[in-house]
Amino acid sequence: MKAAAHSRYGPPDVVRIATVDKPSIGDLDVLVQVHATTVNRTDCAYRAARPFFIRLLTGLARPRRPVLGTEYAGVVEAVGSGVTAFAVGDRVFGYNEGAFGSHAEYLSVPHGGAIATMPGGVTFEEAAPGTEGSHYALAFLRTAGIRAGQDVLVHGATGGIGSAAEQLLKHQGAVVTAVCGTAHLELVKGLGADRVVDYTVQDFTRDEQRYDAVFDAVGKSTFGRCRRLLKPGGVYLSSELGPWCQNLLLPLVTPLFRGRKVKFPFPKQDQEMVRYFRDLMEAGEFRPVIDRRYPLEQIVDAYRYVETGRKIGNVVITVVPPD
Repeated sequence: MKAAAHSRYGPPDVVRIATVDKPSIGDLDVLVQVHATTVNRTDCAYRAARPFFIRLLTGLARPRRPVLGTEYAGVVEAVGSGVTAFAVGDRVFGYNEGAFGSHAEYLSVPHGGAIATMPGGVTFEEAAPGTEGSHYALAFLRTAGIRAGQDVLVHGATGGIGSAAEQLLKHQGAVVTAVCGTAHLELVKGLGADRVVDYTVQDFTRDEQRYDAVFDAVGKSTFGRCRRLLKPGGVYLSSELGPWCQNLLLPLVTPLFRGRKVKFPFPKQDQEMVRYFRDLMEAGEFRPVIDRRYPLEQIVDAYRYVETGRKIGNVVITVVPPD
């Protein structure tokens, strides 16, 4: 089969379109013909091995998994003898971090993994970006314990995580302030923001409003800068580790002072998560924002674009062109 593969860590150019063996399946596996996938920040981190400790998971000298790709949408090509939940011809989507492999024409996944049938009325290209950024966003909400009526600020509201967080917060009944640049004010309003802060005009950390939670969905602030934004007992969360990995350390320290807290979410990658997003998409409560689409043959260009830090929502890779 055709796949985007890399044999060493490095910049986007280490990825090449190659012919590799089609994956085999076991008794409890599902073989998916991939129609669409994505390139996201997770893929970029694993490809470049940044931060360095990623190599402990993927191989110290060279990557053990040459074909990356976490998200996918496609059609079931074959199932193992013990699989009853999926059948040949089913339209499915899901998330496969760790094993990876979705940057290819075929992908083998365990039938009990983060896979579900696709929502009705949604294309492969629309379903493929439905899990990566959104499952991080969901972890934010659940870790912070957001309730209806609470005030929440989302910094980086146009990214894959931020655009999903905004929609999930509105579904939860929260009052959302979104931070973005001038060019994207209408986009975030359309996603449901009750209030928008234009960071090109105003430093959002000097905002006069106070919040029950602040989500930094792009990891470009710190608890120290955002602490004044929080109500007593408010929660700060970031998508990144922060300087000196402080976002891993502060959740251990800040609860001791019974005031404003830092929490660091650890997302679940399971079937319940994928079904949750399927149901939201089917109900019209969530739609992944798509910035650009590239064919698989141009995946290096997609990596380069994602790494500019300017992407809006998600970047989709088309493996099988739509009819």
